[in-house]
Amino acid sequence: QDSTIEIEETKQIEPVLKDTVQIEDTHVQDLDKTITIELKQQKLIEKVDERKDLQNLIIDKRYLVGKKDYTINFNYPLLNETLKPTNRNFNEFINEYYVNVTKTESDILENKSLCDSIEASKFREERFIDYKIYNVNDQLVSVLFYKENFYSGAMHPSYSFDGFNFDLNRGVFMTYEDFFNEGSEEELVVIINEKINEQIGKGEMYYDCWELSPDDFFESKNNFVLNDTYVEFYFDDCVMCPSYTGTYSIEIELVELLSVLKKYDSNPLVF
Repeated sequence: QDSTIEIEETKQIEPVLKDTVQIEDTHVQDLDKTITIELKQQKLIEKVDERKDLQNLIIDKRYLVGKKDYTINFNYPLLNETLKPTNRNFNEFINEYYVNVTKTESDILENKSLCDSIEASKFREERFIDYKIYNVNDQLVSVLFYKENFYSGAMHPSYSFDGFNFDLNRGVFMTYEDFFNEGSEEELVVIINEKINEQIGKGEMYYDCWELSPDDFFESKNNFVLNDTYVEFYFDDCVMCPSYTGTYSIEIELVELLSVLKKYDSNPLVF
């Protein structure tokens, strides 16, 4: 009888040991994802642009605020107005609407006031903006702003993007409709998804990525930068790929976009 009791007690202990292993596996998976997230973000930060080549055109600006509860670190370009007076149009938009530090500070404080004050005091909010800049045919400046937001209680910062294309000759911002045919969004989504599936088929870092929905593309259709040979579309975390894999962008060669490109002389992508 004593032997039987010991066997029964042993069987009750075994499932607990199994659960412990599962918890350890979960911790390992979380650690692996943390590493891949950091690598993905570092690859974006180290991506080469044309900032050095455009030193005569751009004025590099930085705004840094360090408070007890939050940090704001904005790095952004302004255009040299002595080269062309219409560059003021770009500068006014960036200063007054995009890099609005006062609004950013008020948003942070408002978010904290909505949370439990004791819990909110344990975290520092961080807002970071940097940029990549490119020049197309000396006619167009493409600027990509990438924003790192580290919210209270989040394990990792999230990345979001804004793309702006400025016509240096006319002094105006250009949007999706200036480069692509009206109503071409659905056709372009098909082209982009073909490229995404091509990358997924190769495996590597595009595992767990997925096709774009038309709604997601419509929300992000102006977030692109231009090159003499390709267009690069950028998407926020978890729109095209999860935060721990893939990249934030997809490149499409101009020759693959002939069916959707506008054939106007004002379009610098026409070739």
